[in-house]
Amino acid sequence: MSGDYIQYMVIIAIFGGLSMLVSSRLKSKFKKYSKVHLQNGMSGKEIALKMLSDHGIRDVEVISVPGQLTDHYNPQNKTVNLSSVVYGERNAAAAAVAAHEVGHAVQHATAYKWLTMRSKLVPMVSIASKATQFILMGGFMLALMDSPIFLWIAIVIFGIVALFSIVTLPVEYDASNRALAWMKESHVVTQDEYVGAQDALKWAARTYLVAALAAVANVLYFALRLVNSRD
Repeated sequence: MSGDYIQYMVIIAIFGGLSMLVSSRLKSKFKKYSKVHLQNGMSGKEIALKMLSDHGIRDVEVISVPGQLTDHYNPQNKTVNLSSVVYGERNAAAAAVAAHEVGHAVQHATAYKWLTMRSKLVPMVSIASKATQFILMGGFMLALMDSPIFLWIAIVIFGIVALFSIVTLPVEYDASNRALAWMKESHVVTQDEYVGAQDALKWAARTYLVAALAAVANVLYFALRLVNSRD
């Protein structure tokens, strides 16, 4: 087995382990703050509807979707999609997630430039993500092929994924900042509930940070291989 292949497996292992660690921590935080019940008695759905109303957004629907941590905002049909553990629950974790997803709806309504850019990248990153699976499935090729054409293809494919991951960072951090600012200004949560929501969203954001770092590491790996192949 070549040294290049081993190096790449080490990179995958490092970021894979880091991703699992952060995801585990995130689930732990949400479990913790799911036990912090809101004094106002509002559900995730009600939190979302109030934030939308406070921002003057009338054309966005809040709906429930199956699964856990499947919450998202869909700009195409203008829906805030909340998982069942968020939609009907009345705790700090649910409030944090609901407000965060509405934060994306506010971004959409105000034409937030980073969200607009990410939306334009979606078609390309969808194709690139599928292509990366073929590259990783044929991992032996990393050890056998030093063809500049192959390396350039890998750089372009992983580069698109990395660009999308990097653009996603300001989108996610901004949505959380909008959510937390609204929660504080509207007084829908107590100080303790706010601290819990803030902590939960902080760990959620770190999952995107790890993904971005992993994507950049992939690009750098193939770029360095391309440079070395010319020596």
